[in-house]
Amino acid sequence: MFTTGFSRIRRTLGQWTIALGLGLCAQHVAQAAVMPPAPEIGAKGYVLMDLTTGQTLADFNSTERLEPASLTKLMTAYMAFAALEAKQIKADQQVPVSTYAWKAEGSRMFIEPNKPVTVEELLYGVIVQSGNDASRAIAELLAGDEANFANLMNQQAKRLGLNNTNFRNSTGLPDPQHYTTAKDLAILAAAIIRDFPEYYAKMYSTKEYTYNGIRQPNRNRLLWVDSSVDGMKTGHTAAAGYCLVSSAQRKLPNGVERRLLAVVLGTTSDQARTQESLKLLNYGYQMFETVKLYGANQAVSESAVFKGQAKSVKLGSTKDILINVPRGTAKQLKASVEKKDTLIAPIKAGTKLGTLKLTLEGESMGEVPLVALSNIEEAGLFGRLVDSAKLWFEE
Repeated sequence: MFTTGFSRIRRTLGQWTIALGLGLCAQHVAQAAVMPPAPEIGAKGYVLMDLTTGQTLADFNSTERLEPASLTKLMTAYMAFAALEAKQIKADQQVPVSTYAWKAEGSRMFIEPNKPVTVEELLYGVIVQSGNDASRAIAELLAGDEANFANLMNQQAKRLGLNNTNFRNSTGLPDPQHYTTAKDLAILAAAIIRDFPEYYAKMYSTKEYTYNGIRQPNRNRLLWVDSSVDGMKTGHTAAAGYCLVSSAQRKLPNGVERRLLAVVLGTTSDQARTQESLKLLNYGYQMFETVKLYGANQAVSESAVFKGQAKSVKLGSTKDILINVPRGTAKQLKASVEKKDTLIAPIKAGTKLGTLKLTLEGESMGEVPLVALSNIEEAGLFGRLVDSAKLWFEE
């Protein structure tokens, strides 16, 4: 199925994942009959993820290699955040500006070789002003030169699981071997939110920044359009088109803080990337409801234990078990538990002992591992002998 121009879409939800927090537990393909139709999105590729549940709600060409343009700076910032966390650099540290950084083409924050600039100022220059000069200055600070920094970026990309990404620079300026995918960018953006929440909250929602007497607005127009949007990054080159990674968080009536992340690549204009991203975010919030099945450390099931000081162990999850379902179908969601038949102490808390399986209208929606919620210590000699006899007679 296709439409003209960039309006090629995927009308059904593809990959579903059930997660605890941001950690994926399982994934499968749900049938189209269960899913609400996605909106038409005019982009070369896109993906919509729910970071609260870990589900991918919609995607098109999400694994196709495309040019990221300045979305590259998500990794540049990630590397700087990691260095700050590791105390390899300091936020107020003065950074020398090379001629190479100063003469960067494209968008700039207007740093100068003889004017002091701090790491924090450079990060605002990268994130808010999308400065190529700021990106190069950070690259040189962390790796000596941009080529070495690109190698470090690629090493970090592999650690994060960005399987279709290759960086050649810190800025996103065009290079035939500089590419990524919508899916990989979603993983990277989610990693920033997960690993560096304080930096994310402080910097990515900033609407404007002034350096060297020059005030520049954040190019992410969604920060003005939707109050629930608090990041993340825009990108544009002639080849890449207009791109946007955006994230929003809304508190639901059931108390769940639900965060969505949209990646839209290769639209035709600044206005288009804003509109298409907003369409995806609204689709995610309006067409799906988040169901809280069980709270953290709440017993989902219980299993008998042999040779232990306790006769049973409770099974559950150490985090809330959440799932998105098409709005209005929550009552049709069914859950079943599969667990091991015979458990023998000792059992350590956190050991996987079963699986919670979820279905909707007969279609599998996901699986969640169930773990022991407490330690079960081994019984004394007499207790072990008694249970050994019980097990022998059951065989």
